[in-house]
Amino acid sequence: MAGKPFQRSSTPGVSIRQLVEEVPQGCRLPSFDQKPVTLALQEGRNAIFRAVVSGEPRPLVRWQCSKGSLSNSSKYEISSGPGGREHTLQINKLTGEDTDQYRCTAINMYGEAMCSARLTVIEVGFRKSRKRVKEPQEDLRKELAEFRKLLKKRAPPAPEKKVDMEQVWQLLMTADRKDYERICMKYGIVDFRGMLHKLRQMQKEREHKISQYVNILANLRHIKVSKDGVASFHLELDLKDLGSKIYLYKDGEMIPYGFDNQTKHCLRHLGKHYHFQIKDLQPEDAGIYQVKVEDTEIFSTELDASAIPPHVVVPLTEARCKERGDAVFECVLSGPCPDAAWNFQHRPLRRGNKYEVSVSPDGLTHQLVVRGARFSDMGLYSLSTGFHASSAWLVVEAGKDKDLLTTSADHQLQARRGGREARWDADGQGRDATQSPRSRYRPDGPDAGRFSEEARGPAGHFSQGLVDTEVQWGEDAVLSCTLTHDLGPGTWLKDGVKLGAQDGVIFEQDGLVHRLLIAHVQGTQAGRYTFVAGSQQSEATLTVHDAPVIPPDVTEKLREPLVVKAGKPVTMKVPFQSRLPVQAAWRKDGAEVLGRSSGGPQVTLGDDFTRLCLSSASRKDRGQYSVTLRSDGGSAQAELTLQVLDKPQPPQGPLEVQDCQGAGVSLRWRPPRDDGGRAVEHYMVERRQAGRSTWLNVGEPPGDSTSFTDAHVERGKKYAFRVRAVTSEGAGEALESAEVLLAPEALPGPPSAPTILSASSKAITLTWTAPQGPGSAHILGYLVEKRKKGSHTWTAANDRPVPERKWTVADVRQGCQYEFRVTAVAPSGPGEPGPPSDAVFARDPMRPPGPVRDLQVTDTSNTSITLSWARPDTQEGDEAQGYVVELRGSDSLKWTRCHTGTVPGPTYTAKGLRPRESYFMRVTAVNDGGPGQPTTLDTLVQAVPVTVCPKFRLDSSMKDSLTVRAGDTIRVPVPFEAAPMPEVTWLKDGLPLPRRSVTSTKDGLTQLLVPSASPSDAGLYTVVLRGLQGKEATHSFLLRVAACPRAPGPIRLQENVPGTVTAEWEPSPDEGGDSPLHYEVFTRCLGLGPWRLAADGLHTNRFTLLGVLPGLEYHFRVVAKNELGASQPSDTSEPWCIPRHRDAFMVKTPRHREPDLRQKPRFLVGLRAHLLPPGCECCMSCAVQGCPRPQVTWYKNDESLAGNPAVYSTDVQGVCSLIIPSVSPEDSGRYKAVAENALGQAVSTTTLIVTESSP
Repeated sequence: MAGKPFQRSSTPGVSIRQLVEEVPQGCRLPSFDQKPVTLALQEGRNAIFRAVVSGEPRPLVRWQCSKGSLSNSSKYEISSGPGGREHTLQINKLTGEDTDQYRCTAINMYGEAMCSARLTVIEVGFRKSRKRVKEPQEDLRKELAEFRKLLKKRAPPAPEKKVDMEQVWQLLMTADRKDYERICMKYGIVDFRGMLHKLRQMQKEREHKISQYVNILANLRHIKVSKDGVASFHLELDLKDLGSKIYLYKDGEMIPYGFDNQTKHCLRHLGKHYHFQIKDLQPEDAGIYQVKVEDTEIFSTELDASAIPPHVVVPLTEARCKERGDAVFECVLSGPCPDAAWNFQHRPLRRGNKYEVSVSPDGLTHQLVVRGARFSDMGLYSLSTGFHASSAWLVVEAGKDKDLLTTSADHQLQARRGGREARWDADGQGRDATQSPRSRYRPDGPDAGRFSEEARGPAGHFSQGLVDTEVQWGEDAVLSCTLTHDLGPGTWLKDGVKLGAQDGVIFEQDGLVHRLLIAHVQGTQAGRYTFVAGSQQSEATLTVHDAPVIPPDVTEKLREPLVVKAGKPVTMKVPFQSRLPVQAAWRKDGAEVLGRSSGGPQVTLGDDFTRLCLSSASRKDRGQYSVTLRSDGGSAQAELTLQVLDKPQPPQGPLEVQDCQGAGVSLRWRPPRDDGGRAVEHYMVERRQAGRSTWLNVGEPPGDSTSFTDAHVERGKKYAFRVRAVTSEGAGEALESAEVLLAPEALPGPPSAPTILSASSKAITLTWTAPQGPGSAHILGYLVEKRKKGSHTWTAANDRPVPERKWTVADVRQGCQYEFRVTAVAPSGPGEPGPPSDAVFARDPMRPPGPVRDLQVTDTSNTSITLSWARPDTQEGDEAQGYVVELRGSDSLKWTRCHTGTVPGPTYTAKGLRPRESYFMRVTAVNDGGPGQPTTLDTLVQAVPVTVCPKFRLDSSMKDSLTVRAGDTIRVPVPFEAAPMPEVTWLKDGLPLPRRSVTSTKDGLTQLLVPSASPSDAGLYTVVLRGLQGKEATHSFLLRVAACPRAPGPIRLQENVPGTVTAEWEPSPDEGGDSPLHYEVFTRCLGLGPWRLAADGLHTNRFTLLGVLPGLEYHFRVVAKNELGASQPSDTSEPWCIPRHRDAFMVKTPRHREPDLRQKPRFLVGLRAHLLPPGCECCMSCAVQGCPRPQVTWYKNDESLAGNPAVYSTDVQGVCSLIIPSVSPEDSGRYKAVAENALGQAVSTTTLIVTESSP
């Protein structure tokens, strides 16, 4: 495409090319306002590239990649925003194949813009190292789904270890000050000042405690890890008592230590020097270590997890592959190790096309891939971390034709190599004379007539070459080859070194057959053997098998079961002897045990031992373990039994709870599924009442019993039960039941309220009826209780239940009033008490009271009649205790009680009567002696309302005239009384009220309401009450509506009499109205001063102010007022002033003389010397004074520093500074500041010394 070359855009990474000579006005070249960004995402996620383009006309956007097209719509989704400026490329479900450079191009008719972004897909594990094949999308989905399942099966991360802050403070007390910040940040201490203050206090207390046991404590050296992987720390300690015990703690728990190199924690003591060592470091060894003398902390130090060298968790295993295939070695470490190195035959490997080295994202799994393995690649491969190493062998196997190990293409390649001698076989194929593979010949194969590549030299020189030989350690080995022509005795070499009789071998020749005899082969005699005859040679490998050996005493110990307690760490170590690299495989009950980096079993393989560690044993870890040791020399196996003791599991449920009624509660369960390795001694049965938190031990049945009966329960309550199995290891978890309600036994119901048969001063006789309901069929008797009226305490009236339903209570006090109640007793127990009886006095029978007096009707209505009476005349013993009111209709002869019980007072209202019905009424007084003589009204009483003539209830608050402010609400209430409700009429000036006036009448009150008063509302108001009989009542009042007056007119000022001022004003427009008004006059002398009252209560329009002073300005203000308030003020437009005549006077101005402030420069504060290390900032400051202001110049070694870019100077209010941002040894020297003005100069000097940095 023709056009101008690409040009850079203002957006970095964007190239723009113009396709035309000139862009028309109003059009723009395409460009990127926002370009796609480079992404690095994990495999399986979605990648989104966004680009925002601009240009006129709107450009067309195209996405591309270097590997191919983006036409797969399920894989690539291309979209654009609503405005057409934002464009998006989304790549779904990333794989390693998606790693590429993606390019976005925006084109319109005038040009094109281009940018690109890189996508890097981070593959999981080592999938990135394999050669990918184009697989269907469905297979990829299955693979990702399987990998997600694998991730879900991973063990949860180990919980963070809780650290006691007291140990952290002990660590800070003995730590170096340079480590304070690191320790505080690690353990979350943010108050540094408070931390230092607390450390000083703790240091004093610590010194006091230490002085009790120690004379001198010095040379504290914190923990360090050596190259051998041993952690150690050191201190010097002079004990007052050599018998004082020294303890070692880790994270607050005491750990044992020894004094020899055989223990993990070792103490070496020499004089005052104490040297602690921690060997065989594991991740769980990280923590805070403390040294205590008796109970006093002496020294604290911390072993950080990052300082522990990683060890091999999953060692290398032997790798096998076909010739020219890929061999993979994989090793898992306990922690990240960036310095891990791969070696082949103890020589380091370099990355390249041959060797591909990779590390997993978590840094734990290391992988080596040997591409295109040849027989020369066979050997020992190892991974070294610096402290630990793991090694394994690579075995390259032949292809389908095991006797022919190379192809013609290999021979041609070897013939083209420079610097090597090329040979030809019988068929003219090229050979490398320096290569020495196995020598084999197949006369009957498909390649008959040809020698294999191992037979070097002209055709026919070897009829049979050397053959690879494998022997056991200590056996005899024979290497033999046959020549076609006699080429002499020949020479035998081992690994390129000539062999002799002194090497313990025997040379034999039988014609054309040459033999090498090795008796009692040792491991050092294994290697590559070569027979050379003339210019021909043949090679073979002698392999010595050396099977690992497990010592017999170890095998004998492993026969005994290993017994541990749950939660404790377990270490199963099997030592062995082997002269070859060994691979160890652990199995549990036939299943392979895989070592994990954390939270699981850890398998360790050393040079002479293998170890299986369990950080915390559990019952699922028990079983039969076996370890198989394999090497190139054979294999060995050992077995051991692990028994883990733990508390028993809870009994098997459910816990059956059966209510046995009177016998209690029966519990049943099944034995625990796992007894923890010990027999169940007994069970522990506990009970808890609902609503409580305390469990009570109710029994311990033996271990062979799985049932229990609890008889000590209360009926009607809820209980929960739980059962634990108890062994010699302790009590296990509990099997708990749900809360169970024990059904209560049916109790008898309450009897009726007792009835008083008779009462006297000595006894009271009661009777009652039997209770009803369940539990009341078999009544054993009744309990009678009594109490004094007003008391809340019931006391028993009989000791034993009485079978009859009648009882006489003799234990009473004369004159006291008693209440009684009865409780029924059944076989299930006593029931609920019955209701109490009526109160009765313990006294002899009374005489009935006399008739009531002055019975009369006090009020009637349509449905009620109210009576009142006087108490009857009383004599001793016949007082009335209540009254009974009865009535009967005019057409009935039967008296009916108007109420239940008795009426306590001398008045009663009979309600619920028929309107306008006539009734006879009578009242009877009653007491304990019975009813008295009734008193009856002489006439019929009709149930009709009482008639009351209407009248007003006026008091002193009601006035004949009212005055209200215009605009206010008028509310006038007028109370009255009348029966029935009269007709109420409101009038204004003898006429009906206007519509804006509202009246209301209710419950003896009528009210006038005017929302907003106006002058038209003024007048004479009248209220008229008219009853049903035509009687009337009238009330009138006068209402006046007034407003605040309007302001007076303008004010005129004049001086009628010298020394006075007369003010006259126009009257207010409201003067002469209904509300009388007056005027107030205010004056002030200054324009902004306060107004002062000059006159009040003026009924004229004139006021004269006396005592006017010349030269002052007077202002006047007039306000009109009436009973409702004041008007707006009226002020004078111009003030009144009488001019003042002053005498002339002379003013003499003093003569001012300006002082001479000129001064020579002088230094108030001089320069001082500086001694600084390299890299620091240097600031030289001085203070100078002078007038005029002096100019300051800086010199170094008498050379001016003006214009020197390495320094800069400042001058602020006479404080002059020279700043050197970063000093170096070249800045050392003599500096001076020179201050100059027109009167002279001043000099201040100093010296700067920059120290040399330490190597």
